[in-house]
Amino acid sequence: MNYKVFCLFAIALIVGSSSSVHGQAALNEYQCSVEPVSRVNCGEPGITADQCIAKNCCYNSMDKNAIWCFYPRPNDECNF
Repeated sequence: MNYKVFCLFAIALIVGSSSSVHGQAALNEYQCSVEPVSRVNCGEPGITADQCIAKNCCYNSMDKNAIWCFYPRPNDECNF
């Protein structure tokens, strides 16, 4: 029984850690909704989606003429 609990705990840790990059929360859809003409390059040519996301950047290859790996828009939250 303890082995099953350990396995479930390990799986929960793996799933939880896959949603964050370098201790930061994963980027949300709003942050990555940057118009193609406004994108600022965040990676070298040929960067993969995994490499781009590991840099805490957005990846979108839908527009073949736009930058695929780009910096997210900043949060618009007020920090007082």
